[in-house]
Amino acid sequence: MIERSRPIETVEGGPTVEDMLRTVEEMDTPDGYKAELIRGKIVMTPWSKFSYFPPMESLQEQLKAHSPDGHVATFAPFLFSFPSAGRAYGPDVYVVDRAVFKEQGRHGDAENLSLVAEFTSSSTKDVDWQEKLRVYGELVPVYLVVDMQAEEITCFSDPSPQGYRAHKTVSFGNPLSVPAPFDFEIDTTALKTA
Repeated sequence: MIERSRPIETVEGGPTVEDMLRTVEEMDTPDGYKAELIRGKIVMTPWSKFSYFPPMESLQEQLKAHSPDGHVATFAPFLFSFPSAGRAYGPDVYVVDRAVFKEQGRHGDAENLSLVAEFTSSSTKDVDWQEKLRVYGELVPVYLVVDMQAEEITCFSDPSPQGYRAHKTVSFGNPLSVPAPFDFEIDTTALKTA
């Protein structure tokens, strides 16, 4: 049997966040791309470059060793929704309450995230530094921006309705302190790709 795409019914007055999430879930995203809800639109962005795998793996392994009880550090391709902001993102690396994976849906609630990390590229840098910083800054305890072009990593923490209240930036090669609920220093030497 051949699979056929189904038309997506629109809702009068425009689609809701749930309508858009359902659309993202039903999309046949081309290989090498992920779909996210950014600025109220469905946006397809390419997955990270192969050369990003070693630094992503290094960060994931370090986070795994210091994650809060019941949380898992991963870079599995899952979407997390921020309903109050009308957004849904698929972070590059993240730490999340393991209980979220017992749900039957295809996206998780962002309230389960304890940390997200985004690795910048020329096509995503502005979204990582602006859009995601604002949205994550209201809810997620720790946000790491791994700026691959500047070879720096910034740790944002202490979220509030106005955004993060604390941040620190270091160049690759220098240790970076990550506050509670992690309380450890990231070895950033493995974040260089060359």
